[in-house]
Amino acid sequence: MIGYNEIKKAVLEKHLSGKTLCIHSSLKSFGPIDGGAVTIINALMDENCTLVVPTFSYDFEVPPPHGTAPVQNGMDYSKISANPESKSRIYSIACNDISKTMGAVPAAVLSMKNHSRGMHPLNSFASVGPGAKEFIASQSFENVYGPFEKMYAQEGVLVLMGVELTRATAIHFAEKLAGRNLFIRWARNAAGEVQESRVGSCSEGFNRLQPFVSGIEDTVVVGNSTWKIYDFKKFVDVVTEAIKNNPSITHCDDPDCLRCNDMLKGGPIL
Repeated sequence: MIGYNEIKKAVLEKHLSGKTLCIHSSLKSFGPIDGGAVTIINALMDENCTLVVPTFSYDFEVPPPHGTAPVQNGMDYSKISANPESKSRIYSIACNDISKTMGAVPAAVLSMKNHSRGMHPLNSFASVGPGAKEFIASQSFENVYGPFEKMYAQEGVLVLMGVELTRATAIHFAEKLAGRNLFIRWARNAAGEVQESRVGSCSEGFNRLQPFVSGIEDTVVVGNSTWKIYDFKKFVDVVTEAIKNNPSITHCDDPDCLRCNDMLKGGPIL
């Protein structure tokens, strides 16, 4: 079993102290860990790190308003079936709703008293640490990757803890920088009105970008978990260029994937 000291050792070894970290993680990848996800978070925060994690909450999605159906939007409108509970639910930055696929570390961040959560009903990010409010404040329905804009400008670090590039949401940000329109989805705003929000595409083909980022990748093993560590700006720049040069590189293994096929065409026509 590993614990606090092993996490802190990795942070010091890789010079992550005091930095803003975008973290995607698998708690299971560590093996037995004393204290679980909270131990990871505490070890990072005690080294003055600011943590940014995905806290997506897909259950707030509602169907598009009548007559609103952008083409090339990565969805089959004839098959839409809204979650009955979502019809009247309103997302709030104060709620702790999170989709189970996000994992234990993001859920633990949301349980912390001083966390900040972004104003995006479907693809929010949450943060703890000294820069939490600054990085999260820029997120909105339309500007889903506002926190990434700040990380890109302020020497952030991407850390994949036991997960692959298929979980790196920064690649969706790179897709936007490469000229693609993000997909449109809908949820209720604070007034209860259905409002557009922007979201990323399918990510199941993102491991095909591994050869392009290997040269800027650092690694460390913590317990059974291999961390892949990247300078955030370098990572985004490399991926953006790879997508521009070969748009099909992000396509998953399913030739009929509607999200991949529409995103390769540039996303929704506005």
